Amino acid sequence: MTVLVLSDSHGDVEAMAQAVEKTNPDLIVHLGDCWRDAEELRMLFPRIPMEHVPGNCDFRPGEAVEKLVFWDGLRVLLCHGHTYGVKNSLMSAGYAAQEKNLDLFLFGHTHRPLCDWRGKTTFFNPGSIGKGLKPTYGIIRVEGGKLDSRILPLE
Repeated sequence: MTVLVLSDSHGDVEAMAQAVEKTNPDLIVHLGDCWRDAEELRMLFPRIPMEHVPGNCDFRPGEAVEKLVFWDGLRVLLCHGHTYGVKNSLMSAGYAAQEKNLDLFLFGHTHRPLCDWRGKTTFFNPGSIGKGLKPTYGIIRVEGGKLDSRILPLE
């Protein structure tokens, strides 16, 4: 399974559509900021399943700020990251990963790409796909209970 991971689109649906066309994913994940962008992307590519969570710029009181999903037996948390204070450190995220026995902690919010491992958990931030100097997105391949994660520039 190939998962396209996007975050912090901030109105740039066109950039997200380019990433979808380049990667032809089996699943799209949008990690917040802006919820509306994720909904527009879903309308452009209705055949590709999508998971998304709200970010700190999204007023979505009826939506859960995080989701625990399972990919090929792996425990994956989807969140924007603001509720874990990821702009300051990954300490709270690390505690949550350990407590929830996560294999993958997906987050955004910082606009800075990151792929790091702590214990058994991969911490992955695709950066920002939105307008900026260097928009980025993430690709995660899941096969046989193993992850391969990459951050790519949108060219």
